[in-house]
Amino acid sequence: MPTSDVDRPDLPEFMTWEELGQLPDEIAGEIELWEGRVVWLRRGPAEHQIFTNLLWTGLRRCAREEMSREPDRCWQVATETNIFLGASGKSDFVTPDFLVYRCLDREYQDVRAADVLMAGEVLSPSNTEPLVEAKKARYAGAGIPWYWDIILGRDPRRIISVRAWGLDTDHARLPEGVAPLHPANYIMVGEWTTDATDGISFNHPFPIHIPWAELEF
Repeated sequence: MPTSDVDRPDLPEFMTWEELGQLPDEIAGEIELWEGRVVWLRRGPAEHQIFTNLLWTGLRRCAREEMSREPDRCWQVATETNIFLGASGKSDFVTPDFLVYRCLDREYQDVRAADVLMAGEVLSPSNTEPLVEAKKARYAGAGIPWYWDIILGRDPRRIISVRAWGLDTDHARLPEGVAPLHPANYIMVGEWTTDATDGISFNHPFPIHIPWAELEF
């Protein structure tokens, strides 16, 4: 989820999906709409795209292996695909770096949050924590069961760690009159680092086993 502040055109604070569609593709493709508010999230350097694609390849392989064992189950693994929040409308959406969702009934159908099982971000060194946390809260608020983040390093360019987060909606007891800021949040349930593990191993939303050798630059 790379960001940049350069060369941004002067746009209104709020837009509709229809208004966004009137912009050039190279501009519209760098914007998300959060309840209609314009949020800039630009594409990153080649390293960001490469690591995203490597993870997509590993997840897709694992999904297909499980579907071959369980033909009645079906998942799609995608990259940079809009997730539309809510049951209707398109002016509230997020675009994760990668995602896993249930196979849809029709071709070229919009992906809704209710269909998504995992959303994930590849975090470049330039990412800011407030934006990362704000986007994670959007995924949690939409009820997406799993969130993953991939932390990249420099010199050499590599994946430092992969973290899996599970959706939590059962909050701890709070003092009377105190309510959580968000009704749902994520709790970290798995972490794999290149210096301490052989790869990624997790069983949700399907068995996932990806050795680090598949994720090298």
